[in-house]
Amino acid sequence: MGERLVMKICLTGYKGFIGSHLGMQLAKEGHEVIGFRWENPNHFPDPSLYDWVIHLGAITSTTERNVDKILKTNLEYSMKLLEMCDTMGTNFQYASSASVYGNTGNFKENGDVYPLNAYAWSKYMFDRFVQSIMGEFKVLVQGFRYFNVYGNNEESKGDQASPITKFANQAKTGKIKLFENSDKYLRDFVSVNDVCEVHGKMLTKDVSGIFNIGTGAPISFQKVADLVAKKYNAEIEIVPMPGKLQGQYQTYTSADLTELNKHIQHKFKTVEEFLNDQ
Repeated sequence: MGERLVMKICLTGYKGFIGSHLGMQLAKEGHEVIGFRWENPNHFPDPSLYDWVIHLGAITSTTERNVDKILKTNLEYSMKLLEMCDTMGTNFQYASSASVYGNTGNFKENGDVYPLNAYAWSKYMFDRFVQSIMGEFKVLVQGFRYFNVYGNNEESKGDQASPITKFANQAKTGKIKLFENSDKYLRDFVSVNDVCEVHGKMLTKDVSGIFNIGTGAPISFQKVADLVAKKYNAEIEIVPMPGKLQGQYQTYTSADLTELNKHIQHKFKTVEEFLNDQ
């Protein structure tokens, strides 16, 4: 075995759900990780100090209505940071989202997209910017379209927490609230630990591109609720879907992992395996 390459990494969004897990994972792998806290639109890290900038910082609420605020943070700031990294020779990883696909039924990185809300549009527009000049970058640029990420310590996400976490918290009080027709909503739920391991593996690959991170094995909300209810011996109560979610709710997601699998091998954990480990 060769000696592991230790890198100096700047991590934005390090206090968030995925960022906090990723910082710990990379440190465990031996890398030097420095968290960067974004304070205003003109506050940037100095990329010249690092081997990689991993940019996870963003407005992640899918129900945020202030489009200008989302575009300033998720698009314009990201473009400027990438430009700085490219100028200074610092490789760049960033978080995109499977929400860009909407209800197209397509889950290939170069296929049709149909973002359903301002957050998804901001992620797609940055992806589009990256793809349009991908061949011109002097550094590695790796974007990751996260599917439905879940795991321990999701509390910081509040209302954006995954159904796995929401159902588990509800189950501890005895009753899970499940939207009607939840057997018809299938999502690709991927554990945060898998997401972090993929980030780590891709740091060592001399490749640029946009890659899906999901399991490729969708499961219905109904099935998730059934698994959680069984684990915690809870009841399931069917409730109507809130109006604010209607029309912007993806009915089906399933990561196409063809591109990712060209570069790394990874065995993703199922929701059932995750629950069994808890």
